[in-house]
Amino acid sequence: MQIKAIIVVFLMFIGCKKPFLNTSETVLALPLKQEQKQESVVFIAGFDEGDNRYYTNAKAYFSEKGMPIVDTLFSIEEIITWLNKKTEHDTSFSEVHIVSHGNAWLGISLRTTKNGERVTVEALQDVQRSHRFPEIQDGITPQTKIVFHSCGLGENQELLRELKRLFSNTNAEPNSNANGPEVYASTFFNVFGGKFAGHYLAQPYYAFYPTGESKGPLYLSREFAKKYPNIRIDWFAAVKTRKETNAGMPYSYKFNIPINWEFTFDNPTDIPIFDTKKAIMDFVSESPEMAEILFELNIPIEKYRWKSETQGNKLRIKGKTTVLCILAPILHNIDKSEYRKPTVDDRSIYQTL
Repeated sequence: MQIKAIIVVFLMFIGCKKPFLNTSETVLALPLKQEQKQESVVFIAGFDEGDNRYYTNAKAYFSEKGMPIVDTLFSIEEIITWLNKKTEHDTSFSEVHIVSHGNAWLGISLRTTKNGERVTVEALQDVQRSHRFPEIQDGITPQTKIVFHSCGLGENQELLRELKRLFSNTNAEPNSNANGPEVYASTFFNVFGGKFAGHYLAQPYYAFYPTGESKGPLYLSREFAKKYPNIRIDWFAAVKTRKETNAGMPYSYKFNIPINWEFTFDNPTDIPIFDTKKAIMDFVSESPEMAEILFELNIPIEKYRWKSETQGNKLRIKGKTTVLCILAPILHNIDKSEYRKPTVDDRSIYQTL
């Protein structure tokens, strides 16, 4: 059997938490006056699809705080270019907020360039090698706070270092971050437009099952209990609760992660025939390329629904897993009836570089 090409495609339908409640219409961004010095700015670096109102709620939250908003730029390159242009008009920044979907498997949805790839360490390094990123100007100083509102990004220290490097003016000393800004991100989930708070953070817990093959709330709650034996949560109640009810109570939502491969064979007769789901899993696990990708995702192979199809000399293998996520809001240290304010200086909920 000869494989001529392997194409791997990842798609994430939902990244961060989407609240299950109605909200007001999108608040329009305030126009940025050229002659006015801006001390802070918020980039809403994405747009909502379907009933997901993550970006709409984030825009409303920051608008209510009176912060200038830019909602037409969706890449690192465009954001840096915008900041540099403002610097030409005698503008410096105390805070730069960037709102972008994120998850524990595929990183953040922000793009490297306007038509570039999703931001990863490798993608950023590839662009840096090609010298396509503009050099950040003096409007970003060591006192500037660059805050990423992207679920789980704080866990990826390597990616945070790359982002810090991009927002650092390195003219004085190449490859040095000494004159760079502070970059912040949380290991928790960001929730905007919640029932009890406009913005709060939540601890996520995960269980997986093949899409369309759920064994029910009781079975899933037992999986959570087995996976997190030291966490005191009523897992059964949390699994069955799909929106915020009482303040601070855990609740759940779910999303799918599809993974698709396409193989091209010299001869259609060389294409293997799979009679069972196990046969597909054996084929996937025996391929070093596919096994490595599944290893990086860290989701067991049996938690996917596997299918195969052929067309001419092409073989397509499709897997899809459903992620059931329990979110436990982060509460105030003393008053457990209050949500903890997502303040970037709180090092227990925000990571910084």
